[in-house]
Amino acid sequence: MPAAVIFGTSGPVLTQDEHAFFRDADPWGFIVFARNLETPDQIRRLTSDLRESVGRDAPVLIDQEGGRVARLTPPIWTGWTNAGVFVDGIVPAARAEAMRLRYAVIGAELADLGITVNCAPLCDVARPATVPALRERMYSSSASEVATLARSVVDGLAEAGVLAVMKHAPGHGRATVDSHFGLPRVTAPHAELAEDLQPFRALRDLPLAMTAHVVFDAIDAERPATHSPDVISVIRTEIGFQGLLMTDDISMGALAGDVGARAAAAFAAGCDVVLHCNGDAEDMKAAAATVPRLSGLAAARAAAALAHAPRGGPIDRDAALARIAAVSVASAEGRYA
Repeated sequence: MPAAVIFGTSGPVLTQDEHAFFRDADPWGFIVFARNLETPDQIRRLTSDLRESVGRDAPVLIDQEGGRVARLTPPIWTGWTNAGVFVDGIVPAARAEAMRLRYAVIGAELADLGITVNCAPLCDVARPATVPALRERMYSSSASEVATLARSVVDGLAEAGVLAVMKHAPGHGRATVDSHFGLPRVTAPHAELAEDLQPFRALRDLPLAMTAHVVFDAIDAERPATHSPDVISVIRTEIGFQGLLMTDDISMGALAGDVGARAAAAFAAGCDVVLHCNGDAEDMKAAAATVPRLSGLAAARAAAALAHAPRGGPIDRDAALARIAAVSVASAEGRYA
């Protein structure tokens, strides 16, 4: 079985050293970032080379939300506003359709490059105090609307044959600190967190989810969700998610300790797979020394996730974009029907 880790890589071309490392480390999957992405042909070669290094059809992930978090950008690929701005510009009755079309286009662009998994949707419920860098990526301050729009994201990606990853469980909306740089702490009582859990519960059938690097005082005041058995238990029981649970990037500033300790704590808490994104060779070697092989329930969940990969079909990109534009104009003019 492959190792329970997803690795990034350093640049647009897989080096000989990286190829040899990945062959030996055998990560379950890979994730690509802007540093890896230049042209369509180059990306197709890279995704092919990554899979060749481990000798199997490994999943290749990306964070392609559109807006602030977009690894593929114009002029080659479609440009988007942040999801919150996108949704706010469309009347409620048309938002689900627009989000589905948006992510069908995104999914088609990913599938064309050999990228098979997108780290979306955000199931986080926006709050007035949510850190702005995250708030503008969120879909709504209404838990029910977040759930509806998150399902539309999943459906749109599926039309193109791309798997979705719901994030950031059990909810990042109350965070007032950006977890890329520091550790957010949520002080709300457990009962108040029910609304934050609602969108995740609505999408608990998905095969892939990602944790939040957030401390929830009411559940575990000592450890962030990624490192907390108690919070992972909430994800598995109160939310009811039974799919493959991956960490958010363990090289982010929210977590303490060296990369090996971060990975070990995530597995001890109950995460199935760790996500390591920075592509640093020494960091990856340290992580690989700690990461176990997939086994037991984690192996079964990983296999089920890939087995449930949707079979996409051709997407009429121009028609989808035209429909989004028409809905946006009609919404702005108050004549949407």
